[in-house]
Amino acid sequence: MATETLVAPTGRGRAQRPRPGSRRLRALTRSTPLVPAVVLLAVFLLGPILWALYGSMTNTGLTGYRAAKPEFVGLDNYTALLSDGDFWKSAWLTVVFVFASAVIGQNVLGMALAVLLRISPKGLASAVSTLVVVAWVMPEIVAAFALYAFFSTDGTLNAFLGWFGLDKTTWLITFPLLAVILANIWRGTAFSMMVYRAALSEVPAEIDEAAQIDGATGWQRFARITLPMIRRSISTNLMLTTLQTLAVFTLIWVMTGGGPGTKSSTLPVLAYQEAFKFSQVGYGTAIATVTILVGAVFSVIYIKVLKPEVD
Repeated sequence: MATETLVAPTGRGRAQRPRPGSRRLRALTRSTPLVPAVVLLAVFLLGPILWALYGSMTNTGLTGYRAAKPEFVGLDNYTALLSDGDFWKSAWLTVVFVFASAVIGQNVLGMALAVLLRISPKGLASAVSTLVVVAWVMPEIVAAFALYAFFSTDGTLNAFLGWFGLDKTTWLITFPLLAVILANIWRGTAFSMMVYRAALSEVPAEIDEAAQIDGATGWQRFARITLPMIRRSISTNLMLTTLQTLAVFTLIWVMTGGGPGTKSSTLPVLAYQEAFKFSQVGYGTAIATVTILVGAVFSVIYIKVLKPEVD
């Protein structure tokens, strides 16, 4: 009877599991190209934020003894904000300004223009796109003075209304917030239009044609097919326009100066006034820090609400 020789398996034919050390080494190697970007973000983004947070906890002034030797006051500036009526009014005006001009105005008008330009003749679409984009590429200070001239008492808007026999209106005094909302919509709609035009160009025409053959109306095809297919672009554009509008300063400052009184004073304008008009740099920095937190709140809301759609 032949004897069988048992040979212990050598493991050559089996897949070897990578050692934990080698996995970590490969992960570190793949992450190495990101190091310069992380360093730059830390220096130019995280660093200023941390320095502003520290400055908001001091009584730094613009001139005098407090400018030379500021003292650490902890949360005193933030405590003062809670009892400051002007701060709460500015916070509410900021929310209204962002929601009306960015979330609704720029996004809705940008989407409408993108859809209309998609179905318009090529020449007309190019001409309209150029006119809209001019407002966006124009330097902000130039756009602000142009809009100031447009809404002023003797400006273009009142001259146009005068052709219809309507009386002049002091838009920048009577309706200052409405004026800056409309101005910001005009200024920023081009960005949303370009984002949505690019997104709509990626929607397959075959799907829309199939729905049309099945009897779907234009609105049904847009609401149930087009919008869900470009939801990633919508969520991204909402985030960008919101954060951009939250930081708008030059447009409001040139047109109304935050006035009359505080009727159009958003948080960036209030922070500037407190820091450089009333010389309370620490207090103004605290308002700016709160503005950063408001932007973070908007970001978290978008991420939480839109995450099921984005995924």
